[in-house]
Amino acid sequence: MRSLMIGCGNMGSSLLRRWTDIETAHFTVIDPISDFSHPKVRKLKDGDGLGDEMFDLMIVAVKPQLIDKIIPGYLSHLSASGTVVSIAAGYSSDRLQGLANGRSVIRIMPNMPASVGKGMSGVFATPSASVDHLQHVLTLMRATGDVIQVDDEDGLDRLTAIAGSGPGYVFEIARAYTQAAIDLGFDAATAKRLVLGTLSGAVEMALSTGDGLDDLRNSVTSKAGTTEAGLNALNGDDGLTQRLQATTRAAYDRAVELR
Repeated sequence: MRSLMIGCGNMGSSLLRRWTDIETAHFTVIDPISDFSHPKVRKLKDGDGLGDEMFDLMIVAVKPQLIDKIIPGYLSHLSASGTVVSIAAGYSSDRLQGLANGRSVIRIMPNMPASVGKGMSGVFATPSASVDHLQHVLTLMRATGDVIQVDDEDGLDRLTAIAGSGPGYVFEIARAYTQAAIDLGFDAATAKRLVLGTLSGAVEMALSTGDGLDDLRNSVTSKAGTTEAGLNALNGDDGLTQRLQATTRAAYDRAVELR
């Protein structure tokens, strides 16, 4: 399936590095400044080199505030039965369909771990999207990690609050955890190694078992031991739970505002 990708910044290039492993996918990228390079990707600075070429998918990978200005200039290269695929947060499918003269839309909400094949992405398709186009997009996203298909755009906004923005929360938690290790007497390199190794191991353990997270927590917590003491300080008053609820609610509310 032939795709025209408009824009190739950090997220777009991260996805492309994984997508090029799919034999049935063919990409032309328009970006005047991107330094992305891959033998399976044709890169152009503008649309002058497209001639009368037509594409099955147009992948919108520019900043949301640029969509109205840039995308109309390339719609003549998207087939009448083609689909607009957007990775831009905060630009609704209704707005995209209006801009694309009613063509079907598939919105993707990826996150940055897609760059290492560990992404957690959401996909929403308008009812008019063809089965072939939707399955192709799902194949693309599975090459970057795990994928959840949601039934409506609100579901995508809720997923954005958890997974799309989630790496930022995790990095901040890891940063604070690392600082705590430094404050306890470790040098910065050792503190980072201890924290990231602990987080990675705990996540792998949770993924490898069907046990609930409560059960896993309890399995490493001895009565009146060090872990219990730490957990009481961390969330004994439910403060961590409330802070994370506030965090995800703030991200969701902002996603709704940006529609």
